[in-house]
Amino acid sequence: MKITRLFALFFESKKASGLVLVTCTIVSLFLANSRWSDAYLHLWHTPIGSQPVEYWINDGLMAVFFLLIGLELEREVYIGELSKIKDAVFPLAGALGGMLIPALIFTLFNYNTPTSKGYGIPMATDIAFAIGILSLLGNRVPVALKVFLTALAVIDDLGAILMIAIFYTDSLNLFNLGISLGIFGLLLILNRCRVNALIWYLIGGVFMWYFMLHSGVHATITGVLLAFAIPFENGSPRSISYRLQHRLHNPVAFLIIPLFALCNTAVSIDGNVFDTLIHPYSIGIIAGLVVGKPLGIFIFSWLSVKCKITPLPEGFTWNRLLGLGMLGGIGFTMSIFITLLAFEATEIRNSCKFSIVIASTISGFAGYVWLTYCLPKTAKNLTVE
Repeated sequence: MKITRLFALFFESKKASGLVLVTCTIVSLFLANSRWSDAYLHLWHTPIGSQPVEYWINDGLMAVFFLLIGLELEREVYIGELSKIKDAVFPLAGALGGMLIPALIFTLFNYNTPTSKGYGIPMATDIAFAIGILSLLGNRVPVALKVFLTALAVIDDLGAILMIAIFYTDSLNLFNLGISLGIFGLLLILNRCRVNALIWYLIGGVFMWYFMLHSGVHATITGVLLAFAIPFENGSPRSISYRLQHRLHNPVAFLIIPLFALCNTAVSIDGNVFDTLIHPYSIGIIAGLVVGKPLGIFIFSWLSVKCKITPLPEGFTWNRLLGLGMLGGIGFTMSIFITLLAFEATEIRNSCKFSIVIASTISGFAGYVWLTYCLPKTAKNLTVE
């Protein structure tokens, strides 16, 4: 089966970044709970200008991460797996179930409590982490499964982006929001006028980020808006959208996401670990990711086939789908990001982060073992065009 070169590069970069992400998480948790913990935790609170390091990572560098997510989403919508409705229905159904069921499970444990706002935490799938685990199975994995998991995670990211913009915005400064959206409108006009100099879009993006930051809507949303303002054209390697996406892969995969992981998994576990995991929000996160994700992905995908809305793609079996659903329970990056927006108390944030790490580890291990059992011992080589 042939796959596009960009998808092959995308999959390879996510595979490597997933392994880097695992390493960074282990190192960060070790340092945060070692004799060097005070110095390590203080590092992320060191001021740069008027704000600490963690602020510039979470509100600044992560906007670049969201720009890459936006470019990937744009490509999938225009010419990728989401460009044809008949191809998009299957991962769309799985992603919808993978968002709704975990949110429902979290809400059941936290209904009418101060932590009920965390329902978005178990809804996300970390594409780098999930693909990193899937890649450990090598060429035994049919291309259809790789494409499904990628499309599923991209749709998940879109759902998380919409949630952040709509449900995790507490107050609005309409003046600053209006200026930010006005700049976005100007960039769209440049796009329509076929202005292909990337520098103008990047300059506009910086100003759009600044005003969005002061509007009450999380500034990282700017990255997604900017991605859709940049000319896509026909998506060829000569288009600025393609070139920017290609150039951002390595900095995001091997600098921004590892920094985010190091900063946000710097969790000091005080006392009994069991006590940290018995809070309703911790249980909701773990149950949502470990149980809700595979259950939601499987049930909604199964229904889409049984209701004859879409056929079961070639290379799929229900057992393999369940294994992919387990990998979908690796929340990590986006789950931690939503945690930062949902809660302000450090204790709750740390418990949530630790729960996300535990749930993602369980999901990744379970998915790997399950797919090892389900997949054939060998597979045909892939041709990249």
